[in-house]
Amino acid sequence: MSAAVTDDVRTGVARAAVPLAEVVRGDLVESVHTGHLVLLEPDGGTLLERGDAGTVVWPRSSVKPFQAVAMLRHGLRLPPRLLALAAASHNGEPEHLAGVREILAGAGLDESALRNTPDLPLHPPAALAWQEAGNGPSSITQNCSGKHAAMLATCVVAGWDPRTYLEHDHPLQVAVRETVAEATGVAVEHVTVDGCGAPLFSTTVRGLARAFGRLAATPQHDPGSAEAEVARAMAAFPEMVGGTGRDATLAMRAVPGLVAKDGADGVYGAGLPDGRALALKVLDGASRPRPAVLAAALRRLGALDVAGADASGLDALGDVPVLGAGQPVGAVRAVLDEPGTDAAHDAPQGLSSAAARRDDGGRP
Repeated sequence: MSAAVTDDVRTGVARAAVPLAEVVRGDLVESVHTGHLVLLEPDGGTLLERGDAGTVVWPRSSVKPFQAVAMLRHGLRLPPRLLALAAASHNGEPEHLAGVREILAGAGLDESALRNTPDLPLHPPAALAWQEAGNGPSSITQNCSGKHAAMLATCVVAGWDPRTYLEHDHPLQVAVRETVAEATGVAVEHVTVDGCGAPLFSTTVRGLARAFGRLAATPQHDPGSAEAEVARAMAAFPEMVGGTGRDATLAMRAVPGLVAKDGADGVYGAGLPDGRALALKVLDGASRPRPAVLAAALRRLGALDVAGADASGLDALGDVPVLGAGQPVGAVRAVLDEPGTDAAHDAPQGLSSAAARRDDGGRP
């Protein structure tokens, strides 16, 4: 399997970064998040580029759908609900933990086999309940445990050593690297370790968008493929990909057939069923601007043209309030055009109560 270098590859993530979002408090712009964003047509042509889409980035957890594709190609078999969990950065809610245990049990394993970094659940109520039960950070409650359970299950079915599945030269990780390069169309030039302990392979912002466009379109164009299986699972079970209040879950609920995945340090990839796609990297690594930018970018991409798309759902996704004394006094608004143009600010029309409860907006 080969992958051509189809991008003008650059490694300076700060070079050419432009504003993607403004944080407005009262009548002043308080801060600005810069970065890189690209929107692609179904044929891969550029609909919109902000910053430099050839910038080399770590895709972080946005690469999980393609790790899942590699696992399916090497024998993993899971029902759609659990396959979505294999591609997840889950909240650690009860249904997620039960699903991880189900994947492990199907391979004759238990949670002691997990090698991902111990952590508390991402969802604050789930973390509180876990701690009140007398538990501390664990591998099963860390948000990548679905992926790790699926990696272990793949090793069992393929006859590979499950004890060394996180080594970069393990057959599983070699397969993941090849799949990422194939999906993105960008040769892997950098390798490191992700926060969960798994190997992480570089790509470009454009390459990430290209991969999501191809992935989301496969249910129509290649319905029997591993890619189509992953896309269908994620779109059908968005609550397993993230969970309560998570922007990837909200986005996929709002747009039927959308495949979207967040990544740490300000990364996102998303694809529509016809192959239109986007990817972004927030330069400072912040998560706060991602929902606002994602919602605005999906609208610009034409997500509301998808049959059954919910405009109010995208509005809710894009509502990221700035709080004062617990009340909205501003908002994070996306910047998809050059400053000074009439369409420069893609701001939501109102602040929903759900958005007002998001944890990012009220932190000092």
